[in-house]
Parts: sequence; structure tokens; C-alpha cells
Amino acid sequence: MGQKAESLSVTVAGHPCILLTDLYIISNRIVCNLSASYVEKSGPVQVSVEGRIAGVSVQDFTYQDPVLESLHPMRGPMAGGTLITIHGSKLLTGNQITVTVGDLPCKILGDLMEGQIKCVTSASTFQDELPISVYYGTAKRSMENTQYTYTENPSISNAKPFTCFYGGGRVIQVEGSYLDVVENPLMTVLAKGSSPQNLQVEPGSRRRRKRRRKREVEFEAVQEFSERCHRNSSALLNCISPGIPANHLLVEVMFVLDNVRIPFSSLGDNFTYQPNPTLKPLNRDNPTRPYSLKPGNVLDIEGEGLDSGISKKEVVAKIGDGICTVKTLTHNHLYCEPPPEAPQPQDASMPLPEFVVSMGNLRFNLGQVKYDVDGQAAFPYEAKIGLGVLAALLVPVVLIIIYMYRRQSKMAKRDYKKVLVQLENLETSVGDQCRKEFTDLMTEMMDLSSELEGSGIPFLDYKTYVERIFFPGNTNSSLRKTLDVPVGRKNTVEQGLTQLSNLLNNKLFLTKLIETLDGQLTLSQRDRCHAASLLTVALHGKLEYLTDVIKTLLANLAEQCVAKNPKLFLRRTETIVEKLLTNWMSICLHSFLREAAAEPLYMLYCAIKYQVDKGPVDAVTGKAKRTLNDSHLLREDIDYHPMTLTVMVKSGGETHRVPVRVLDTDTITQVKQKILHQVYKGTPFSQRPSASTLDLEWRSGNAGHLTLSDEDLTSLTQDQWKRLNTLHHYKVLDAATVALIPRLHNNQCETPNCSFMSGEKTPMLEDGEDGGIRTWHLVKSVEEPETGKNHRRSSLRERERAKAIPEIYLTRLLSMKGTLQKFVDDTFQVMLGVNQPVPIAIKYFFDFLDELAEKHEIEDSETIHIWKTHSLMQRFWVLILKNPQMVFDIEVSENVDSILSVIAQTFIDSCTISEHKVGRDSPVNKLLYAREIPRYKQLVEKYYAEIRQTPAASYQEMNSSLTELSGSHSAELNNLVALQELYNYINKYYDQISSALEEDPSGQKMQLAYRLQQISALVENKVTDL
Repeated sequence: MGQKAESLSVTVAGHPCILLTDLYIISNRIVCNLSASYVEKSGPVQVSVEGRIAGVSVQDFTYQDPVLESLHPMRGPMAGGTLITIHGSKLLTGNQITVTVGDLPCKILGDLMEGQIKCVTSASTFQDELPISVYYGTAKRSMENTQYTYTENPSISNAKPFTCFYGGGRVIQVEGSYLDVVENPLMTVLAKGSSPQNLQVEPGSRRRRKRRRKREVEFEAVQEFSERCHRNSSALLNCISPGIPANHLLVEVMFVLDNVRIPFSSLGDNFTYQPNPTLKPLNRDNPTRPYSLKPGNVLDIEGEGLDSGISKKEVVAKIGDGICTVKTLTHNHLYCEPPPEAPQPQDASMPLPEFVVSMGNLRFNLGQVKYDVDGQAAFPYEAKIGLGVLAALLVPVVLIIIYMYRRQSKMAKRDYKKVLVQLENLETSVGDQCRKEFTDLMTEMMDLSSELEGSGIPFLDYKTYVERIFFPGNTNSSLRKTLDVPVGRKNTVEQGLTQLSNLLNNKLFLTKLIETLDGQLTLSQRDRCHAASLLTVALHGKLEYLTDVIKTLLANLAEQCVAKNPKLFLRRTETIVEKLLTNWMSICLHSFLREAAAEPLYMLYCAIKYQVDKGPVDAVTGKAKRTLNDSHLLREDIDYHPMTLTVMVKSGGETHRVPVRVLDTDTITQVKQKILHQVYKGTPFSQRPSASTLDLEWRSGNAGHLTLSDEDLTSLTQDQWKRLNTLHHYKVLDAATVALIPRLHNNQCETPNCSFMSGEKTPMLEDGEDGGIRTWHLVKSVEEPETGKNHRRSSLRERERAKAIPEIYLTRLLSMKGTLQKFVDDTFQVMLGVNQPVPIAIKYFFDFLDELAEKHEIEDSETIHIWKTHSLMQRFWVLILKNPQMVFDIEVSENVDSILSVIAQTFIDSCTISEHKVGRDSPVNKLLYAREIPRYKQLVEKYYAEIRQTPAASYQEMNSSLTELSGSHSAELNNLVALQELYNYINKYYDQISSALEEDPSGQKMQLAYRLQQISALVENKVTDL
């Protein structure tokens, strides 16, 4: 080691080491400061004395670069005292390690490890976000993008109850603020013992003994007893009262919130400990023998001080694994109601269950219980004879009932066959009419097909398609809005929403968010669907990730449903994940919808509209002569005549004459709508002018111009009923010339029954004094009241007529059904995959359902069939079938909607496995398609079987498809506004979401609650309680 420091030269792993001469001991010790190395390396220590050959160490010294990776927790009170853990790699480097939070020291606690360092924070004088640094000698390592936050100190405003037994274990509810910033909240009791040995003194005077005893008790060491509290939210803690020995004297009770200590006495009441209760055994005569309990009896347990430190609802009494419900708790008695049947013992080795009473941490075993089922009185012999006689009398009655049931079943089958025969006869009788109507309809549809080749089907753009499915009925959805924030805060809010978007990409956060929102009773079903749609918009750019989340959530939902009734799985849209599935289907099947299903669906809509418009439609009641829905059927015989009007249309300076078919019973508004439909046939509905902005002008010669309207002074009024004007009312002739002109007056309709007219009450002579006048068109909506016996007889006749299915009305429905049958068949076939490849999304999801069934050991094919029907048929196809306006830019009138509802219900009935039976009392809508539904059922079963036999869709294929979908339309959707509206739901249930994240161990490690708090701070411009 040399004789003097100046003669020594030291290198460590090839780097010079500067000697500290003050610490040098001749020939024994060398202390030096290492120089820096810019790479990790290892090498020996070499010591050279006066330039001689260096001595080389046997062991190598290693230069390594410690890395700080994460921090937990990421916040704590200004008072300090928070135990934080720094995670990383190679943290045990060197022997001079210190930690700071900003400039404040953090005292290292416990042994250092390679992967983590634990330290306790110092107090800070202000709230701030400070960096975490670890010093290795003079070398500094910091954590990038992660800071520790000093928050406001927690405070407590109330705590209750304020008594418990010495045994402890009672739940104390603590209310306050910032309670969740403390990582390890404690309820602590300081007590000092007064054990018997402390009371023994040397012989002497009595006064001396008293003084000495007092002095020894006073100076007994104070002991600390603590129990951890559980955080519910920022305003609530649930603490468990610590147990203390019964011979200890209570000094103080406090809540330890890191370095913040809050005495219980500061809250207004002193916390007190009561002597532990005593309970007597059930069998007081012989406690070792079981207690005989007769079913139905209430157990009465005697004791002392039972209610001094606990309440009735906190006491748990059990007989084996069954609960004995505590009914009453007094100072000396506990009454509980045992289970009606003998429970099983908790300990399988015990022959009988034990009666155990738990009061906090205290547990009292009061002996075994034996249910006295043999002690009941024997069944009397006379009663047995009476029962035998009764049975002998009942046997013939039961046989008669069985005979009548079988007879009724046979009659029902005969009725069913008879109804089918009658329906077949009726359809045959209207066959000629159907064929004629169908021929006219096909001619019209062929013309329409040729027009579509030029103009194309009026599809909605993707953004509107998504808006109408995701947010039905919402005309001002988030897709149409812009970010509504002050200009000065726009960048900050956008930054917060971007962070929220990133946080949604964390699967644990997203699943916890959805599960927590679904668990809120105050969140309505409509809000759940809205939140699901906002999530779909926000994650539209990452459909493969969204698919994975949906599968996880559906697996959880399936587990819940299987435990109750597996057939209810996906039956309704009551949860967020069920709406997510609807949205997912609509995205994945959009291209298939446009390329394969759109044309037959659009042709079905056009055929329905054409047929409805060919017959009279009541403008007030909405009932029509041509319909499939009996509730919308115009039952009265209306005398009407078809007409063709010549409409003058100006286009590019030229005037064209366009023929338009109308009825003489049409109101003026109905005529205008038919004209607009014919003139703008190739134009999407949203680009057409509204009928309410135009007037209809009847022209005769050069000077004869008359503006027509639904109501004017020429309208017929009788007994407070005013009839709407029609072409027949104005005596407009067939082939008359008309024109649509811009409306000069914009005054709205003033009568209470005018919602059907969209404000149609303008020209000619206006009548503004219609107080009490009711409007009607073809039939009056309510018949005039009748009195006396005639009224009763009329009411009876009406009820009888309502029960029956008048043949003439059913004939009208069957005629409409027969005319539309080809278009219904075409639509059903394309939805059921006839001659169509199976979309990859359907195959992928059906395989997932099969996997779920296999996982839960469901072998019932009907259950799996129901799951597939709920997920695809009812969730997507029925939605599109009933609402073609979600796909096309069209107007769906009330009558067309009612017909589509009947067709959709037929489709639903076709997807069920249960046998479809009809009788005389069946609804008319079901009678209409009674013959076709069995055929449709076969198509559904064949479709499901073909999907099952199709080769499985690989994970890569599905992901590739989803990635393509994600990139094709994401730019069209307003992501930020959806995130802003989604944040409103998060903000409303902030505490519940934060608690769920904090309670999850993985969520704590990933600091999800803290990231959410940062987002809230940016969006709300304030620090949000966590």
C-alpha cells in the first residue's frame, strides 16, 4: 500500500481514482473518489506504488447505470410522512445513496434492493408537483415525466360510532376531505398497562403503598395499537377499531394519516372502550351437550353488557354455515331467528353445526345445535285414513282433467289447421287481385331499377349512418358539434382530452370505467347507451382493441347470465357492453350492408311506399287502406278515385310537364308530398324542398290561378268537426294542371289537431277563430257519444267486432301481403346469407359465442341459437329492417313504419326455435305470415349451420379487417367532442371510478387514478379530489 499517498496511483476498471489523502492509512487503507464512466463496464482495481508494476485485485469492480422506472404512490399530504416506493433496475449502486423530492430529503427506510427503494417524504410548506431524484454520491438520476404531488393535508370532520369493546373490530366511519391522498391511513390507540406485577409493592405503611402504586401506574410504558383504514372515497374512510388488552388504561385515540395526526377528541366526542360482553352457552345445564332446537323457535341468548359497544346490525350470529338473523339486542339478551332447516357445520369434522356469535373481533362459541325434527307429533291414524279417502276421490277428478286437457289440445290442433286452411282459402280468393297489384308494382319497380342505375341508391354518408345508429333520435349528436370551451382554455382542454384518449387505450382502465358506470343505479339506460356510443366514437380508430375489450366484457356478462338464466344473455340492451356490441356490428357490417343488402331493402321500402300511396290514407289518424298492420288499417269503405295531375316544373329556364298520380281524397299536403316525391325522385330526401315551404296552385288557362290549402273558409264544418280540404272538395278534375310555388305566408297552424299538416293553413280565406273545433279527414277519430240502451248495445257490438277478425279486413291485409311477398323474401334471403359469403365479423363473433358456450359447458343447441339471434338478428338486422332511414336518405312515414314493424316481427318470429302456432285468438299480424314463418325458420337454421361449418376466421384476418375499417372512416368522426361528453359521465361518477381504480392492485401499480386526476385538472382547470 506504500508509505505515502503521493507515491500511489489507483485505477478502477481502467478509470483513474482520485486519492483522499486524509483517509489514507499507511500500508493498510486507500480511499479514493471514482471518476465517471460513460458506459457500463467491469474491471479490476489496480494499485501502483512509485510507478512499479501494479497490483491487481482478484474481484472486479462494475460500473452500472441505475434506472428509475415508476413511483408509487404519486401523491401525499404536505405534512409528509408518506412511504413512497421507487421501482427501477440496478438501484443498489454504490454506498452513498440519497433520495430527494424536489429539494426535500426523503429518508430511506429499510434495506436497499436492486429493484426498489423505499423512503419517507419530508414535510412541504406548499402544494406542488416535484421531481423525484436519487443521488449516487454526486451522480444524479431522475424520473422522466413522473412527479410527486404534495396535496392539501387531509382533514376529518366527523367519526362515528365512538364506543367499542376492548376486543375491537368495530367499523368506524370517518368523514372528511382529502382522505384518499393517504396511502396507509391508520386508527391508532395509545394505552398503558396496569398489570398485576406493577401493583405489587414492598411492605410498609398503607399510605406509602398507595403512593407507590399510583406512581408505578403513572410511569407504565405507553403502548400503541393500530388498525388500517380502508378508503372509500376522498370523503370517507372505514376504520376498524383496534383491540386493546382489558387491563390497559386508555390514553388517546387518534387517526394517523401519514404525518397528520388527528385526535378523536378533537371531533367533539371522546372515544371510549367498554368491557367485553359475556354470553352464556345455549345449553346452560350441560354446555358440552348439543342444544335441542325446534324449527320455528327464536333463540334467546343471555349475557351481560351486550349492547354497550356494538349495535344490532353489526352482530353476526351463525349456526354452522347458516345465518341466525338478529332481531333484538339489549343489555342482557340477544334474540335471533335461526334458519328454517338445519344448516351444515362449518367444520366438516364436526357432527353438528355450532352456534357462533361475532361482535367485531370477539367470537363466542356457545355450543352445538341439533334441530329437533323428530320431536314433532306423529301423524294421527285417523288422519291417514281421511287422506286415503281423499286420494281415492281425487284420482277420478285428475283423470277427468287429463282427458279434458287432451281433448282441448286436439281441438286446438284442429283449430290451428282450420285457421291455416282458411288463410289459404282467403289468399287464394285474393290471388287474382294480388297478381294484378303485383304486376303493377313490378312495372313500377322496374322503372325504379332503371332510374337507380343512373342516380343510384340514396345512401347516407358514413358519418350520418353512424350518428343515426349510435345516437338514435338525437338530432344534435356529438358528431355534429364542435368543442365548446373558451378560446383561452382550448389548448389545455384538448391536451386533457388527448390524455383521456390515451388512458382509454389502457384495457384495465376502460373495463373498470365501463363496469363502474354500469354499476350506478342513477345512470339511466339511455345514458348507458349514449356513453357506449361515445366510447365507440372515441375508439373507432382502434377497432381491434375495442373488439378485445368487448369480448372481455361479454365474457363477464355471460358468466353472470349463465348463473341465472343463460337464455337471457344479450336479450336486451341494458348495459354499456350490449350497446357497444350493437355499434360494433353496425361498423363491421356496413360494407356488406351497402354492397349486398341495400338494394333489396331499398326496393322493399319503395314497394311499401308505392302500395300505401295507391290507397287512401287518413291525414289525421294515420290509418290507411293498404297496410299490413291491423292497428293502422282504415276499416271504413272510402269512396276514392285515382287521378293524374299535370305538374308544371321549371328547370333551367324551361318548363316541363310531369304527370303525378294522386287520389281525389288526398289532402292538399298529401298532394304536395306526392308531387315532390315524383319530381325529385332521384334526389335524396334531405336535399328536397319541404312541402310546408310550398303552396299548391291550380291553374286553368292563362288567368285562372287558385291557391289550394288544407284549411280555409270553404272548409266544411259541422257540430264542431271541420273536414280537411281535398282535391274532391275543390272539384279538381283529372288531368288538371297544377304547380308548386314558394309560400308567401309563413303563419303556422293554430288548431290543436294540426300536427299532421306541418303548418299547412295559409292561402285563400283564413279562418282564425276555430275555438273547440276538431279536425278530421276520412274518418272521425272519436265517435260521437250515445246514450241509454242503444249506447250499451253499440258498445257490446263494438267489443264483439274488435274480438273477431272480419274477413274483409283480413282480405285487405292479405292482399297487401301477397303484393309485397317477393320483396320481403328477397330481403330476408340476403339477410340470411342465401347465395352470399358470410361476413368475417359474423363468423368471428359466432365462433366466440360457441367458445363461450363450451367454456360454460352449455350443450343446449337452443341456448346457443338464442345467443346468435340476440347478437346479430335482433341487434342489427331487425334495427335496420325497421329503420331504413338509418341507411338511406329517405323519409319513413308512419304507415310505412307500421308495415316495417310487422315485417320485422315476422323476422324475429322466424329466428326463434320454439314452434310457431296460431289460433283464432292470435294477433292478426302473426296470422298473416303463419304459412311463411316455418320456411323462414329453416333458412335461419341453415344459415347458422353454414356459418358453423365455414372455416374459422383467423385472428390475423379479423385484425386486418378491423384495421382497415379503423383507417377508412376515423377521420370523419369528431373524436374530441365525444371525449368531452364522455368526460362528463366520468366527472359525474368520479369518486366511484377513482375508488375502483385504487382498489385494483394492477390499477395502483399503473397509477390509473392519478392519471385520471391529471386529466381532470386539465379539463376542469382545477385539482380534482381523488
